[in-house]
Amino acid sequence: MDFERPLVHRVNKWVVGLRNAPLVGKLVRKGITVASYTGRRSGRTFSTPVGYRRQGDVVLIRVAYPDDKTWWRNFSGEGGPLTLELDGAQRTGNATSHRDDKGRVTVRVQL
Repeated sequence: MDFERPLVHRVNKWVVGLRNAPLVGKLVRKGITVASYTGRRSGRTFSTPVGYRRQGDVVLIRVAYPDDKTWWRNFSGEGGPLTLELDGAQRTGNATSHRDDKGRVTVRVQL
């Protein structure tokens, strides 16, 4: 819904701000990063905070409420490039999205 968009934008901005907060930033960065990508249809660059789990050169992003979001659809099929801020540096990898039989969506990024 259109009235939700400004609220989501404010919450995302607040979460990104927490990543840089002096007291809690280091803790927040362990589980939340900023994902940046170019939209397949629009060609525009987008950035959004996401929760993640890293296993070596693989980053897993579980998409909460995937039917309410569209960003992860940019990575269906063969996927595409996605940049994540990890350990203070921008890391780019190939991201692919997968929906399981229960409707859960995971984006897998191979750095």
